[in-house]
Amino acid sequence: MNASDRTPADLLRSALAADPARPLVTFYDDATGERVELSVATFANWVAKTANLLQGDLAAAPGDRLALLLPAHWQSAVWLLACSSVGVTVEVGGDPADADLVVSGPDTLEAARACSGERVALALRPLGGRFPQPPAGFADYAVEVPGQGDRFAPYAPVDPAAPALAVGGLELTGVQLVERARADAADLGLSPGSRLLTGRAYDSWEGLSAGLFAPLAAGGSVVLCRHLGELSQESLEKRIESERVTNTAV
Repeated sequence: MNASDRTPADLLRSALAADPARPLVTFYDDATGERVELSVATFANWVAKTANLLQGDLAAAPGDRLALLLPAHWQSAVWLLACSSVGVTVEVGGDPADADLVVSGPDTLEAARACSGERVALALRPLGGRFPQPPAGFADYAVEVPGQGDRFAPYAPVDPAAPALAVGGLELTGVQLVERARADAADLGLSPGSRLLTGRAYDSWEGLSAGLFAPLAAGGSVVLCRHLGELSQESLEKRIESERVTNTAV
């Protein structure tokens, strides 16, 4: 990664320039058996489409605050980087009533209705599937995002010193987030090419760092496992072997 990277979006651009074909996020849901693997290029394409949706259709701008009510999931990771691309502050588990926009999973729709701004809902179904019945008052992410552009350019430059992420009482600017991610990568023993398996939730900095930011900062990749407790020790060991995991944070 480049020493000049100052936001999570910068880290993704550097990863794309270095090796677009390598895996970046491998996602498992051990309650459903789902497995999805996204290369750097594929992940970056989802981020660009989502950022275009956010900036264009949802009229989000730098300084807006988005309440992200999603679990550890590959689509959650996409939203985190899309917000960084636009300059929107992500409040993970934030109060929708205090947010300019809200992005919700299927289990938090009622709470998300407290947001008076734009509302987006994700079904979190395999292969990014849509809701069988669209929830009233929400844009269905799976319906809206495919038609968005594959390239993204912000209307206004993103300020690395502006708030980028809030979680668990911690608020970080883009610069601070990148610095912490690099420090965490070192603490976890990550280096270019490392594959980190984690079952941590996305409700704390530790979970977000292990589940996305630290591997991205190190030039590695993450095997992100939801409902990892459903897996037997034997199955976990097989996954570690088959996914060529080099480090774990469970």
